[in-house]
Amino acid sequence: MAVSPSFFPPRKRRPSPGSFISPNLSDLKLVRSLLLLSQEISIIKPLNYLQKRSSTSIIRKSKLLVILFEEILRNEKKFLPRSAILCFEEIYIVLQRIKSLLEDCSNGSKMWLLIQNESVSNSFHELTVELSTLLDIFPVTEFPNLSEDVKELVILIRKQCWEKKCFVDPTDKNLRYDVIKLLDQIKKEIIPDYSELLRVFGRLGLIGSGSCKEEIESLEDEVSNHNQVCEKSTVEIIALIGLVRYGKCVLFGASTPRYELASSSSFSEVVFPEDFKCPISLDLMKDPVVVATGQTYDRNSISHWIDSGHETCPKTGQNLVHMNLIPNKAMKNLIALWCRENKIPFESTEPNDKINMTTINKAAMEATRMTAVFLVDKLAASQLPETANRIIFELRVLSKTSSDNRACIAEAGAIPKLVQYLASENAQLQVNAVTTILNLSIFEGNKRKIMESAETLEGVIEVLRSGKTWEAKENAAATIFSLSALHEYRKKLWRKSRVVKGLVELAKSGPVSAKKDALVAILNLAGDRDAVGRLIEGGVVEMAVEVAEAVPEEAVAILATVAKRGGALAVAGAKGAVRKLAEVLRDGPETAKESAAAGLVSVCRRGGTEVLAQLVATPGIERTIWEVMGMGTMRARRKGASLLRILRRWSVAVEDQTAVAYSTNHVSTLSIVQT
Repeated sequence: MAVSPSFFPPRKRRPSPGSFISPNLSDLKLVRSLLLLSQEISIIKPLNYLQKRSSTSIIRKSKLLVILFEEILRNEKKFLPRSAILCFEEIYIVLQRIKSLLEDCSNGSKMWLLIQNESVSNSFHELTVELSTLLDIFPVTEFPNLSEDVKELVILIRKQCWEKKCFVDPTDKNLRYDVIKLLDQIKKEIIPDYSELLRVFGRLGLIGSGSCKEEIESLEDEVSNHNQVCEKSTVEIIALIGLVRYGKCVLFGASTPRYELASSSSFSEVVFPEDFKCPISLDLMKDPVVVATGQTYDRNSISHWIDSGHETCPKTGQNLVHMNLIPNKAMKNLIALWCRENKIPFESTEPNDKINMTTINKAAMEATRMTAVFLVDKLAASQLPETANRIIFELRVLSKTSSDNRACIAEAGAIPKLVQYLASENAQLQVNAVTTILNLSIFEGNKRKIMESAETLEGVIEVLRSGKTWEAKENAAATIFSLSALHEYRKKLWRKSRVVKGLVELAKSGPVSAKKDALVAILNLAGDRDAVGRLIEGGVVEMAVEVAEAVPEEAVAILATVAKRGGALAVAGAKGAVRKLAEVLRDGPETAKESAAAGLVSVCRRGGTEVLAQLVATPGIERTIWEVMGMGTMRARRKGASLLRILRRWSVAVEDQTAVAYSTNHVSTLSIVQT
């Protein structure tokens, strides 16, 4: 599962706490540290496109300091004057800050560096002046062994560092004005001039799709660094992301999908552990949280689910007794560790992250709209599958970002254009098309567009039934799940026998991830009481029993839901269903035991004495119920108590019947003897 290192740009650097703390080092060790730090700064390459003069100047001064520290180490004794030590400690802090500033500018976003041009120029100036001040108080006379050349070098550095005014490169200043002008044009819904866009991007070194993609990632990193500090900065950065994304598509075309870049393996082939994927978005969780039922979701996905008016757990169908979202820090740490081990970039999303519609400004919205319109128009005109695949992949990436992007793409008319590619013989093109529709369906406003388009819905169902790959079928099932989130669409979906059959077939034969997607979609459909009969006819109960070993949580939740909503007799009559529920209650994962207890209560109440006899025959069942009552969730405890009462009533009834039968037989025997 090796992934090319080119996919993983270096992590953006920020000044470390050590940059502002004096080092606690002995005399010559301090000088050696200063020498090493100066050498590290000296080998940093000056910035190419912005702050070129400032970075070159400060690196050159560091090279001169290397000569000074080498001379001191070569000629001085073990102990240094106290005044020199104090001066060197302060110089160490300044050099640390210089290094951090250079690395931050080198590895960060060019666009954001340009917008912050004056502030960054002032930072270079302040550090240079601080260095000059420290060299002013450097006690040269207390170093008698320094050569005259080195003493003159100190004076030279001091003079070079003394600059009265901050230097702001006029070229950078004009370029900043050009970028702001482009943003203003986009905000006013004016399409930027192609040649002007090309010139600005070229000046920033954004000369291809790859460099633009890296710039977008750098800007997204800036968002995570600013959104908790300054919302205004976050808004500005998001506008720049929209500009770069638009320029990337217009100037350099849609990206080549990653799976085409790698020869043997690629990022798209990385298989994330199922437990690390959000059951709603199916993406790697950035901020896992636990809901009232004990299930874990990504915060953004479950928040949107709850904000849409749902009061149930998407995975289990159970009512949420409260809407609190508890951070799952253990899961988050496991995900981060796994990503590091597999060289996969992982940037966590904290609860206060605001990469959503509340921080999107007019310029960002218009840039996204222009990008979507451009891509959809290109898709409509494309003739070659390879071209269409790149464009749809770009739409897929864009639709994954935010609800506003999904709305813009749908408004641009993308959904009807995607339909024809659902039946493509090109497997990856089909995957990209159905995944884009899945992403679009997450936005509630787009659900109606998909459901009201018979061709789109039928196309998704056909992919579910006969997609070229498991990934295509899996994402088609996820689309059904997304659409069925709205109660008004569930009836239309479960009434289509092809939907139920497709989900059942996928759950039976697909890989574990596909099984889970199919099962959660079925669970959503089962939320409509009228659907239970159709689901039973479609073989859902037998299928759930069959796959319960591989995916116990989802399978048992379906059995419990079907039993609760009028299908208890069907569950009771299914071969092995009661036994499987009992086994999960006894040996299954904790998250599945609650559903198993609920399912058994419904089945025992309506299934008759035969069901109770099967359950009682399960080894250790009473001890298991006591354990659930003692350590399970509140709902599991209630269901366990109900189940225990049902079994005890049945046991008492059986004992009474046995006693009556014994009494009757005894009387008959006595009568015979007396006769």
